Amino acid sequence: MNTAELLVRCLENEGVEYVFGLPGEENLHVLQALKHSSIKFITTRHEQGAAFMADVYGRLTGKAGVCLSTLGPGATNLMTGVADANLDRASLVAITGQVGTDRMHIESHQYLDLVAMFAPVTKWSTQIVRPSNTPEIVRRAFKLAQIEKPGAVHIDLPENIAAMSVVGKPLRIDQREKVYASFQSISRAAEAISQAANPIILVGNGAIRAQASDALTKFARTLDIPVANTFMGKGVIPYTDRLALWSVGLQQRDHISCGFDHTDLVIAVGYDLIEYSPKRWNPDGTTPIIHIDQTPAEVDSSYIPLAEVVGDIADSLEEILKRADRTGKSDPYAIHLRDEIWTDYEEYAHDDGTPIKPQKLIYDLRQVMGPEDIVISDVGAHKMWMARHYHCDRPNTCLISNGFAAMGIALPGAIAAKLVHPNRRVVAVTGDGGFMMNAQELETALRVGTPFVTIIFNDGGYGLIEWKQHNHFGESNFVHFSNPDFVKFAESMGLKGYRVESTLDFIPTLKEALAQEVPAVIDCPVDYQENLRFSQKAGDLNCSI
Repeated sequence: MNTAELLVRCLENEGVEYVFGLPGEENLHVLQALKHSSIKFITTRHEQGAAFMADVYGRLTGKAGVCLSTLGPGATNLMTGVADANLDRASLVAITGQVGTDRMHIESHQYLDLVAMFAPVTKWSTQIVRPSNTPEIVRRAFKLAQIEKPGAVHIDLPENIAAMSVVGKPLRIDQREKVYASFQSISRAAEAISQAANPIILVGNGAIRAQASDALTKFARTLDIPVANTFMGKGVIPYTDRLALWSVGLQQRDHISCGFDHTDLVIAVGYDLIEYSPKRWNPDGTTPIIHIDQTPAEVDSSYIPLAEVVGDIADSLEEILKRADRTGKSDPYAIHLRDEIWTDYEEYAHDDGTPIKPQKLIYDLRQVMGPEDIVISDVGAHKMWMARHYHCDRPNTCLISNGFAAMGIALPGAIAAKLVHPNRRVVAVTGDGGFMMNAQELETALRVGTPFVTIIFNDGGYGLIEWKQHNHFGESNFVHFSNPDFVKFAESMGLKGYRVESTLDFIPTLKEALAQEVPAVIDCPVDYQENLRFSQKAGDLNCSI
């Protein structure tokens, strides 16, 4: 066999189901090997879409999603999605074609040093230069991509190496053992939790990756400690739980900010600083912190834990629970804060304003979607509202990119979500700006048979930037654009297209769209004056302790 065939056998050995990508001259041998493989190749319309699909596949499964491009422009197109996976802590392996090694020492058509280019946005970037090393490289790539903190890895395969004959076989996959925290750190954490008057739990996506949702919920309920989640930690505790304070992470103050002002101990569980800087909730670095995660704490002047409990998260929570004693201690303010948050949420239940307020769209979306259904948010003004108003019963049912936070992820990400969970309903929530960045992947969705609904929050501009411009300067510049007729756009591809003109139309339209056997697009004009109203409200927020 040749190197490309050995590479594909190694991918099969890793349990790869899909490779997302585009064909190119320099990856011909890999494509030919995939043709005779159990792996399904998903031909996308842009390499960025392929990387986003692999990104979301990795986040939902914990196994590395795989994307493939050719050299040069194909590889540069791939980079945004690869970087997103790396900073969102999603397992991904990117494979690029490359010129032959005999052309690398001179100026050559479409040649870039891809190993160097991918190095800053991956955990490891390498090139196969000896065919016999292929099994070692692939095994190391998947191991690095999947261990904590997971991320992206890049493998570059020159076309002459891909064609060379080789004898070899995939390496055996070593079974990872759980790592347990020291009893000393567990005891320190339990003592601090026992003594705290009003602790709060801050939980991030690391707890979801560790499958620690049940342990976290039991921990919070037994010790009667309220829980706030990051954007990427949604669903780790059911949003209906009396201790759930919902999402934290907006750059402006919100009700949940009062909870962090009030606390005397933050218990950070699977929390990642890249999502929401501790300088926003602990600006002076004076709030005591317990760090519970599978990896040690990052260094930050506002995040210096008094105890680092490093090991399996579920086990750590169980062991701390055995030692912590909060008998007779409760925090009535947390219940009061929960009531304020819930009242604010329900305020939009019967709103019938036109254009539709983003809060109302999201409230109604939650009424239609089941507890296991999946919503993927793009990046833009709607993302802030999704983070604040779309709440979850289960982990990984609302996916938000909040590490790299790349626009354009929702639509291709929804394809991956539907491939992973074909029996669940999937909705991509996007702005008109993000939608047009990867709208071409709707053709991919139709071709590969992944029916889902795309809801476009349509305001004719880059709403989040306009929001920030108004906050900074009192005016906006260079953010407005025109759009195609999204209904006709969808129909031109053989999809279903809808336009919602009133709040009364949205729920029946969404239900009809979800029942279709092809992808559907719903164009929803939104009233983003709510952005400025929220800024005013946040500025006037007083914590009633």
